[in-house]
Amino acid sequence: MQEKLSEEMRDRMEQIRQNYEEITEEIARAAEKSGRKAEDIHFLAATKTVEPALINYAIGLGLRYIGENRVQEMLSKYDEYHLDSCELQFIGALQTNKVRQIVGKVSMIQSVDSIKLMKEIDRQSEKNGIVTNILLEVNIGRETNKSGVLEENLEELLKSAAFLSHIRVRGLMTVPPICEKKADVFKFFDKMHQLFIDISGKTMDNVSMDFLSMGMSDDFSEAIQCGANMIRVGSRLFGARVYR
Repeated sequence: MQEKLSEEMRDRMEQIRQNYEEITEEIARAAEKSGRKAEDIHFLAATKTVEPALINYAIGLGLRYIGENRVQEMLSKYDEYHLDSCELQFIGALQTNKVRQIVGKVSMIQSVDSIKLMKEIDRQSEKNGIVTNILLEVNIGRETNKSGVLEENLEELLKSAAFLSHIRVRGLMTVPPICEKKADVFKFFDKMHQLFIDISGKTMDNVSMDFLSMGMSDDFSEAIQCGANMIRVGSRLFGARVYR
């Protein structure tokens, strides 16, 4: 049984290696189309349901960012991550009562969509004596079943950051609607990029537009072509999710 498991693990690692090479090549092509270089794009691996041994193998291939979606899962795997050369970020919906469990353990929280959540991250960061980087999540498709601040409420959220000394807004994140046509997803990505550019052109205290995080396994190439400089890829790297 152990021999069979080891063989399965070796096969999965080999598939991850091949996937990693294909993804990095596609990143380079998309970056070139957008007038940039591959090194301008931050490749974050979404590691929900993936066991630490496989995550660490991907880190060994050169992966520099991993992102977890669920607090309890992240905490259960935390001590096993190899984070000497890799940053751990939180990319899922976050409840205010769980903020204290991840502040200090992650380099960035990508899914901030309310003043209440931002204030709690600030409060917990102050208790830990640190400044936490955050991205503001925008519900660019205005979907009622998704988290994220609506476009018209984004500036209010950005202005609120000026009064919080233990968080730093580093950019924007989005999960666009599922689109049957590639042309439709381009529209959402283009709209996000324009928001990113517009905010970049303003002087706002405690806000810098360093990261535009958008694009996942099915659409990261399109996102890069539209200006994303961080992508979040899961199943394309690790294979189909195995939910427990």
